[in-house]
Amino acid sequence: MCGRFVSTTPSAELVPLLGVTSWEPTEALAPSWNVAPTDPVSAVLERVDAETGEVERQLRLLRWGLVPSWAKDRSGAARLINARSETADQKPSFRRAFAKRRCVIPADGYYEWRPVPAADGRKAYKQPYFLATGEVMLMAGLYEFWRDASVPEDDPAAWLATATILTTDATDRAGRVHDRMPMLVTRAELADWLDPANTDRADLHGLLHRPADGDLLVRAVPTAVNRVSANGPELLADAPDPLGLTG
Repeated sequence: MCGRFVSTTPSAELVPLLGVTSWEPTEALAPSWNVAPTDPVSAVLERVDAETGEVERQLRLLRWGLVPSWAKDRSGAARLINARSETADQKPSFRRAFAKRRCVIPADGYYEWRPVPAADGRKAYKQPYFLATGEVMLMAGLYEFWRDASVPEDDPAAWLATATILTTDATDRAGRVHDRMPMLVTRAELADWLDPANTDRADLHGLLHRPADGDLLVRAVPTAVNRVSANGPELLADAPDPLGLTG
């Protein structure tokens, strides 16, 4: 799975990089070295403008953890931060979004953990690793809108926009750290992935790729990452690798 990630590229740089045509600068997020479930995330998606009928490529804020439109409440969002790419087009929680509401979530890389057994008087702990490609990763995602029936429809708080990240089996160096990894979309295929009119499931699956063909750069990082409240570039400092997975 992908349970935490790093996102530090400024929105003002993502707009030209990803061909965004609609963006509210007031929604720009501060850089984060420890994005966690239920946090707001920047996502790129395409929507039809209600006034012009034109398709806009938008950079907008979504909350990480998908709440299906039919959900009774938002309580299950933290459990739906990831969706298996192999079955997302079939599962009730994701199939509508897979058909019509796809996005990408830019990231510098993501974290995974491996348990380290107790030894030499030290208690067992979880060692975090940072996995990256060396460039902005466009993690494939799905998004949904959920209506809070307890709030008047014309109140902005009545609608919650959420997202999930698609994952697949991990391979190569990434597979030594965790058995799942996020799927990516290339910039060359971004338009096809975001296009809400593209509903061919086989074609859509063909647009999903393992980052670096599965052979990501892997580094041990400080255990401070384990605290959701921790944030800052120091979280990406090199740390001793007790399991020898760095490479």
